[in-house]
Amino acid sequence: MTSKLGTAQRTKALAQLKGWSHDAKRDAITKTYVFKDFVEAFGFMSKAALIAERMDHHPEWSNVYRTVNVLLTTHDAGGLTEKDVKLARAMDEATGGL
Repeated sequence: MTSKLGTAQRTKALAQLKGWSHDAKRDAITKTYVFKDFVEAFGFMSKAALIAERMDHHPEWSNVYRTVNVLLTTHDAGGLTEKDVKLARAMDEATGGL
């Protein structure tokens, strides 16, 4: 089982993730991506879904038109873990620097 990040680890990880915020209530990280249009948003979700499947770690997310809201937490660990940080980085890379 993956261990939850400690306070110092969480702070360091968030400092390195552009645009991600800590959701203390869920012990998760969140980000809102805004794309040019629906097709670009859906393309990102397709790329991110393949990445998440390879990592065996899946986001909670929603999409409305060109906006994708993402929440990452590790349910079986009861909060934020390194798996969430790695997926956040991979999702950011999938945007091509958005």
